[in-house]
Amino acid sequence: MSARKPTTETTTQPKPDWAMSKREEKRARMDREGLARKRRKWPWFVLVLLIAAGAGYYYYITEVAPTADASSETPAEQAEPVMQVNRQELSVLAPQTLQQTIRVIGTIAPARQAQLSAQVSGRIETVRVQPGDSVSKGDVLAQIDVETLTLELQQARSNADSARAQLSLASVQLERAQQLIDRGVSTTSSLDEAQSTVAQLRASLSALEDQVAGAELRLRNATVRAPYDGVISARAAEPGQYVSIGAPLVTVVDLTKVEMRASAAVGSGALLERGQTVAIRVDGIPGQTFEGIVARINPVAEEGTRTIPVYVQVDNADGVLLGGMFGVGQIVVKEAPGSLAVPAEALREDAEGHHLLQIAEGRLVRRPVETDGDWAGGLTRIISGVEAGQTVVTAPLPSLTDGDAVEIVED
Repeated sequence: MSARKPTTETTTQPKPDWAMSKREEKRARMDREGLARKRRKWPWFVLVLLIAAGAGYYYYITEVAPTADASSETPAEQAEPVMQVNRQELSVLAPQTLQQTIRVIGTIAPARQAQLSAQVSGRIETVRVQPGDSVSKGDVLAQIDVETLTLELQQARSNADSARAQLSLASVQLERAQQLIDRGVSTTSSLDEAQSTVAQLRASLSALEDQVAGAELRLRNATVRAPYDGVISARAAEPGQYVSIGAPLVTVVDLTKVEMRASAAVGSGALLERGQTVAIRVDGIPGQTFEGIVARINPVAEEGTRTIPVYVQVDNADGVLLGGMFGVGQIVVKEAPGSLAVPAEALREDAEGHHLLQIAEGRLVRRPVETDGDWAGGLTRIISGVEAGQTVVTAPLPSLTDGDAVEIVED
């Protein structure tokens, strides 16, 4: 007979009151009193809230977020930057005459300048001019005393008259001697003597007449006259002063034409020629350019400075230019009419070569160009790549690139 295993009945022992929480104490009290427990509703509220939150999140990520992203990205994609360029930073290409020049510097001097000196000795009676006075050709500038010169002239004339009378008498005697010889009543020796006397008197008269001419010349030279129209630049004598031959009296300059005595770099000498045009700017006369012509070129460079002296003639009919002024000239050695050119800083260079930025339909367009060296005024000649009438950027603006949208604004 097998023995049965005793059945163990498991019973749940209630917690002692001291180990229960407030909620367990409440449940135990309700059990003792036979009251039904209230079902908890808050888990359902939590579940509903979680479902609502999930639905809201799903709606946000499927409807709201894509719309917000699209609305935030669209302006950035559509707002293309537009570069503003001042009109002064642009240039409309047009044909012009380009020049290559050589720079020269020098001083202005009168083309004609004469220092008049005393040609006779004597006391100065008058000096009629002062520096700055304008004179005409033939005007009396100074007068030297002529009393002594007049006496010398009268004496020379008297001596010449005496010799002339003696020659007349000797000529008559020569005729008589010739007649006597013809009649055979005289010897040839008397004729020879008469002929010799006449020859001597003629030579003496010629010398005395030369003395008369010299005395007349000295008398005329005692009056100092202007050799040409001009202006007095210096006066070196005063009335009452005794002067010797060669002493300076006054200086006359002709300012209707002036000469710029300039210097050019010796390396430019091979490019210089007579007749080349020179544009001259003079210190003290701003805003005005004078045109001159290369008149002479020194064949030898000056030692020490290594420069070539160049002489430039300039018309000065209005007398604006004065001697001693300093000028800077540009000698035109080459011209290229009808050429397109831009400032040197407008030319850009990259790996593909030189180019310009043209503005076409509101955008920058890269135009490869071929150049032909530098010309006067900081210009670079453009051989090909652009045409007259096109607008190009001439200011050095490194921020501008090919394809940029641009807007032309007024300064």
